[in-house]
Amino acid sequence: MATRNSVEKLSSIDAHLRLLAPKKVSEDDKLVEYDALLLDRFLDILQALHGEDLKETVQECYELAAEYERKFDQQKLDELGNVLMNLDAGDSIVLGKAFSHMLNLANLAEEVQIAYRRRIKKLKKGDFIDENSATTESDLEETLKRLVADLNKSPAEVFDALKSQTVDLVLTAHPTQSVRRSLLQKHGRIRNCLAQLNEKDITPDDKQELDEALQREIQAAFRTDEIRRTPPTPQDEMRAGMSYFHETIWKGVPKFLRRVDTALKNIGINERVPYNAPLIQFSSWMGGDRDGNPRVTPEVTRDVCLLARLMAANMYYSQIEDLMFELSMWRCTEELRQRSQELHASTKKDNKHYIEFWKKVPPSEPYRVVLGDVRDKLYNTRERARHLLSQGHSDIPEDATFTNVEEFLEPLELCYRSLCACGDRTIAEGSLLDFLRQVSTFGLSLVRLDIRQESDRHTDVLDAITTYLGIGSYP
Repeated sequence: MATRNSVEKLSSIDAHLRLLAPKKVSEDDKLVEYDALLLDRFLDILQALHGEDLKETVQECYELAAEYERKFDQQKLDELGNVLMNLDAGDSIVLGKAFSHMLNLANLAEEVQIAYRRRIKKLKKGDFIDENSATTESDLEETLKRLVADLNKSPAEVFDALKSQTVDLVLTAHPTQSVRRSLLQKHGRIRNCLAQLNEKDITPDDKQELDEALQREIQAAFRTDEIRRTPPTPQDEMRAGMSYFHETIWKGVPKFLRRVDTALKNIGINERVPYNAPLIQFSSWMGGDRDGNPRVTPEVTRDVCLLARLMAANMYYSQIEDLMFELSMWRCTEELRQRSQELHASTKKDNKHYIEFWKKVPPSEPYRVVLGDVRDKLYNTRERARHLLSQGHSDIPEDATFTNVEEFLEPLELCYRSLCACGDRTIAEGSLLDFLRQVSTFGLSLVRLDIRQESDRHTDVLDAITTYLGIGSYP
């Protein structure tokens, strides 16, 4: 359960709700306003689901706790204990769940308030800010400027050092993760609704719709079981970990690297970080950590590898058609034109299983022809991984898929070089550059899987080898 000292801010629910009246608020008052709005919506839901009496009990407990927090009055603590002791088992469970939910809502209010504070701080300086990345962008730019100004490093030295470094972010396996993914997603939607409700240009209709969405998400979170009833398997852990890639990391990496480009430009470097510079890479223990986890077997590791490969191919596939739409140009280098003609000649029929570009792409659109072949191989890569994961075998031959990153990068690099050579560098450094950076970062396997083993098993293996060789016992 989340912990937070929020009750000291208000002495009663009534004081909370009075703050809902529109007025000019300071940054500190914003937290109280957010708290009040979420609490008001939740109490309405609690009354509708469990009746007026339980709602009043929650209010009474909240007020007694707030008074004790403020004055440390033992009498208030005793009164709170009496209220709780007189509840039946069913109401006790609902009350406990209600306060757990209220603390989650209080934490969400605080997160939105922090983002609001950052945004106001930047706006006062006359800058536009994306509140989701305020700290990262500011810290990155300030760090580079300090390296140049305070440590007397030249911009070229900073750029060279940056290109050669790697940050490896490792996702560890946590089967005891307390918050379910279903709740994390609902909390994210509550946070987004709350943030949008406080935008300056919101219309009355938008506000009403957002308020209804907020109430809907709060009720959905309250009605969702907070506890997993079955222990997660290593495959479940991997699927949960992969959700962060799908929801945040996948698109966040190229966005962050563009901010690196911008920060470098502000210290005098007018060159982008190369797409193949290993600034960031991702690793994982999920499905490979055998150290104290007997459930991680070779079969589990195989499933996890296939699952990561399936997800990577699927995310690439979901973007490749957007790239085909974007690169509609006809002007290209002779190198790309020749590749396009070869691929066009080898394509014999329409691809009716595709929604877009299912007919044979004409040779007058060479980039689309080349990217169409990439799409075909991504489709086969995804489907082969799916078949191997679910059935253990696949009829799709391996040579119809991508088997290494270099093979995947080659046609994309060809398109990039052609665009730059034909005077279309600005186009090349758009979605195509982002795609190249994703391929360089995530590869075909999405993450590097760390295989860990308990030391006794290593000792047993080496002992068997040394004993067989007749050179003694390894232990």
